[in-house]
Amino acid sequence: MVSTAEDRNGGRLRALREYLLLRMNRWLLSAVILLLVYAALVLTSRLGVTPLRQINEAQGGMGYFFTAFIGAIITGTSIVVTINQLVLSQELGAVGDQRDRMDAAMTFQRDVEEAIGIAITEPEPSVFVRELLAGISDQAETLQAVGSSADADARDDIDAYATTLRDVADQVHEMLDSAQFGTFDVIWVMMHFEYSRLIHQGRSLRDEHELPDDVDAEIDAAVDLLTFFGPTREHFKTLYFQWELINLSRALLYASIPALAVMAMFIMYVDAGTFVGSTLGISHLVWVVSAGVVVGVSPFVIFITFIVRIVTVAKRTLAMGPFILRESEQTN
Repeated sequence: MVSTAEDRNGGRLRALREYLLLRMNRWLLSAVILLLVYAALVLTSRLGVTPLRQINEAQGGMGYFFTAFIGAIITGTSIVVTINQLVLSQELGAVGDQRDRMDAAMTFQRDVEEAIGIAITEPEPSVFVRELLAGISDQAETLQAVGSSADADARDDIDAYATTLRDVADQVHEMLDSAQFGTFDVIWVMMHFEYSRLIHQGRSLRDEHELPDDVDAEIDAAVDLLTFFGPTREHFKTLYFQWELINLSRALLYASIPALAVMAMFIMYVDAGTFVGSTLGISHLVWVVSAGVVVGVSPFVIFITFIVRIVTVAKRTLAMGPFILRESEQTN
């Protein structure tokens, strides 16, 4: 009973961590973090520490404190420029390089179309992935039907493998129904399709049993379809990373300008004699300066919330192909 409770608590913690790292809206997460920082700064003044007004009088103003934010924000803006250069460098190149990229993309699309028996696949990423998953599900049904010609032991294993393959493909296919590229939903759903494990199971099935040629061919066809999913996920993951880094760059630039303005106002106009009085037993100076600190750290918090999801996705999708890394199976 204890172990069950521990497993349940561990599951809740993993789910919470997964929600914070991946699922939660980045702007909402940034707002929550900034609110916690603000609350911590305000409540610290109630712990009997040296009053902020007294520290301000001793230092002769807020310049000693908020000047550091000016340098940090400007440095952060430089990081934005670096990020933009990194993203744009992937899109720049000679016409020959661009043509090679186009040819590779068209060849891959035609290969997928031929494998799943569709004349033309849809260009929208989530629909393209759904069509590939539908092809995998159809192949699983074909394998299950053909597998009836194998011996009893092999037939049971083939049936179990085909059922698992079809169920997982159908589940991810359904999850993609309302997903749209540009949001995290497409990548999130694709992360749930463990194609590497299914490739390994399919190859192991062939190795463990002497199978009729037609069954062997259908397993090969299923494995071939699964091998298309890896490059597909990696390609859309790369596009998503570029999309997200561009959004991050814009967000940091938008946050940096008001943050610099607020820091300048505190340096120029706030001292120990400003914002006299108190509310709820806390000096007005503490309320206002704490808000200023929150504005100053907001670009950094936004940067962290966006980057943490990018690196978490990268960690969970490190392995491509038949290899299964422990990190790829974790929720962090």
